[in-house]
Amino acid sequence: MRLVSRALLAGLWAAAAACSDPVPFDLLIVNARVVDGTGSPWYRADVAVQGGSIAAMGRLAGRPARVVIDARDRVLAPGFIDMMGGSTLPLLLDPPSALSKLTQGITTMLVGEGGSLAPQNEKTLADAAPGLDTVVTWRRYREYFRLLESKGIPLNVLHTVGATQVRVAVIGEEGREPTPAELEQMKALVREAMEDGAVGLSSALIYPPGAYATTEELIELAKVAAEYGGVYFSHMRNESGGLLEAIEEVVAIAESAGLPGHIYHLKAAGEENWRLMAPALDLIRRARDRGVDITADIYPYVRNGIGLGAFLHPRHYVQGDEALRQRLGDPAFRRELRRELETTYDWENWYRHVGRNWDNVLITSVGRNGDPRFVGLSLSEAARLAGRDVWEFFFDLVSQGGVSVNPLSMDENQKRLALRAPFVMFDTDASPVNPRNVASAHPRAFGTFPRILAKYVREEGVIPLEEAIRKMTALPADRLRLYRRGRIAPGMAADLVIFDPSRITDRATFTQPLQYSEGIDYVIVNGRLVIDAGRFTGALPGLVLRNVP
Repeated sequence: MRLVSRALLAGLWAAAAACSDPVPFDLLIVNARVVDGTGSPWYRADVAVQGGSIAAMGRLAGRPARVVIDARDRVLAPGFIDMMGGSTLPLLLDPPSALSKLTQGITTMLVGEGGSLAPQNEKTLADAAPGLDTVVTWRRYREYFRLLESKGIPLNVLHTVGATQVRVAVIGEEGREPTPAELEQMKALVREAMEDGAVGLSSALIYPPGAYATTEELIELAKVAAEYGGVYFSHMRNESGGLLEAIEEVVAIAESAGLPGHIYHLKAAGEENWRLMAPALDLIRRARDRGVDITADIYPYVRNGIGLGAFLHPRHYVQGDEALRQRLGDPAFRRELRRELETTYDWENWYRHVGRNWDNVLITSVGRNGDPRFVGLSLSEAARLAGRDVWEFFFDLVSQGGVSVNPLSMDENQKRLALRAPFVMFDTDASPVNPRNVASAHPRAFGTFPRILAKYVREEGVIPLEEAIRKMTALPADRLRLYRRGRIAPGMAADLVIFDPSRITDRATFTQPLQYSEGIDYVIVNGRLVIDAGRFTGALPGLVLRNVP
């Protein structure tokens, strides 16, 4: 009998063990406090990532991995989803702008609010910002999505097709109903966008020319989106005294068209309307109870952000922006507008919403031709600096165009009520922003998600951490039919965020808004590190997420 030497036997065992060693994970996160997105209480686990997906969970310390992150008992959550992220154009033209999203833990953003990046034609580009017409080389989403993908993006994006966009593409900016033939053209453009991958129809019913759309027109367009499993998203027709009626319109459109409805940045603007938030939430609950799938989102600030021109009644824009600017040179017309703002309240009158006080209107941008000294001042302060009567100064700025403001119009109580509603999620209502390229912005562009976790979870205890994370992850993922995102479980897409719940905070304020948030240590998009120990890696693993009927 031939004996096998002990050395040879040891070698055979080593070779067998080497053959059975598992393939190294791409990424292994150990010692994490997992808040998995479902709303369940947190638990400790290790999480492994392979090929863009979550490969395993459990006790995985010591398993081979190309990259190992020790979470050190910090929170590991699904990547946050921004339900209204403005536009993806900054990602194309100015990639560092993505940091305003990534440093909040945002790994996916939905864009489009009435206007949208497609369809495009000579009518939609007629009033575009200077130089934009040369940038827009596409005409439909299929072409734009290819451009985004060829350029590369650091986070995932989804797009709606705008009801305003298709209206302008067919009718222009006129304040009239479409003819039957024009409506068919508009529906064809919605169908084209949905076939290209848009996830739904969006409307912005406070701003002309979107304000001119009737409920019936929106139902007809929404029916097309419904054919493709889309959602109707709306900046409603009224967010103040007519709030309940505006919600009823969203419910009617969703119910009549046979698709889910979603309300952008739900609010009750104007002190006399703050009491309406509770009945507004109850109205949504009752619609859901009878089977109408309605949801909403909010941002955690008591100032909103709009163009200064929105202070004027939409009917003054019926002939277009340029025609209104020419009329604003007439002193008699200015006097009539002032009288209307001071005495007429049967419309979304933002002057009334700010308490008829120009001190409550903060200037955030002045456009290409404006005086940058006005940024960060109230309208009253800027008027004094300019040596102008405040009303004449207001009309001057509207005539100039391109001026954005943050009106003080909400209260904290309505934010807390909305935070507790199980069907409410979150949005920044802001495009990606590069602090080097702008003079100012709304702080929500930099601080929305960390502010919720710092102010309303850690400091005030309005909702538990697990519920806040559900509203940032699984809830919006379900709304957008992203069923492989928004949760931590094997097989799910590896969009992940690691943060310290005791340290996360928003730094952006209304006086100093261009400040990145702190406390988000790692951001992983489709399995790749985009933020590594607080630093941008330059990776571009983001995807254009298309609607799949």
